[in-house]
Amino acid sequence: MPRRASTRRFAVLAVAAALLLSGCSQIGGTKTGGGVEKPAIRVAILTTVDLATLWLAQEGGYFKAEGLEVQTDIGASGQDTLTRMVEGKDDLALSTYTLFFLAKSSGTADLKLIADATSASPRSNEVVTVPSSPVKTIADLSGKRIAISSKNAASDVLTQSVMRDHGIDSTKVTWVPMPLPEMGAALAQGRVDAAYQPEPFLTQSAKTAGAYPVIDAASGSTQAFPLTGYGATAQWARDHPKTLAAFQRAMLNATRAAVDRARVEPLVVRNAKVDQDIASLMVMPAFGSTLDARRIQRVPDLLQQLGVVQTKIDASSMIAPQASTG
Repeated sequence: MPRRASTRRFAVLAVAAALLLSGCSQIGGTKTGGGVEKPAIRVAILTTVDLATLWLAQEGGYFKAEGLEVQTDIGASGQDTLTRMVEGKDDLALSTYTLFFLAKSSGTADLKLIADATSASPRSNEVVTVPSSPVKTIADLSGKRIAISSKNAASDVLTQSVMRDHGIDSTKVTWVPMPLPEMGAALAQGRVDAAYQPEPFLTQSAKTAGAYPVIDAASGSTQAFPLTGYGATAQWARDHPKTLAAFQRAMLNATRAAVDRARVEPLVVRNAKVDQDIASLMVMPAFGSTLDARRIQRVPDLLQQLGVVQTKIDASSMIAPQASTG
């Protein structure tokens, strides 16, 4: 009798342990992105510090923990990355929010915003000049040649906004689109009079071309302005809800880890191909991951104020459901 009772107790314990392990396995499977529709995805990116959290998600194992393998394709501009994604060459794209909303307004593409990336922090995005340029103050920008990454990207929209804040006419500016890495040389050679630059190009140009700030582009009306985020076509978002949520969870965890600057700087050195001394001096943007409709609404509202779009755009209608890691 004691032996049979002991046997029964062992059997009950074995069943309980099996159920516990099964439950843990199911929880772990959900958290690690088990059953994602597309385990291997491609993301169109720029080699700016905005990508720090994505690089951290790659190298820190956050994507792997969600069952994702993420490869990146480098674009020349935010417009280029957006085009690659819309054309189906990449699944997701990092771009400036202005371009996502312009695509929506023009009917070019039906898009969804998937995750936040960066907002401007003080002195992280500036309009710069060099000693040989005729531009010395913000009042000198009217009628000059200003380098931007692409038309209607954050570069010229934020520049127009700070000029408006200071009563400077931006309609006479000659906007000169060019890749961000080329702006320092263009300034030094006199091909442009000023340039909008984010990090790490801002610090690089200061070192190589003697560039110095004319005005903080994220000041006045654009203080703490939402700059970049990740997007997908609405069709892709509908077809890959689990993949989308896994990407969001990985980016949220990477963003939490990015508060440690010591983890971010080496990633910028390796992936953005900048010197360690540049990385140690550059000003970081404010990293984010979860999209807040009220904050993102600032972008289409500014576009309407500047006359870039003619009708109001509801940001909330473009934001995909946001995942949480709890």
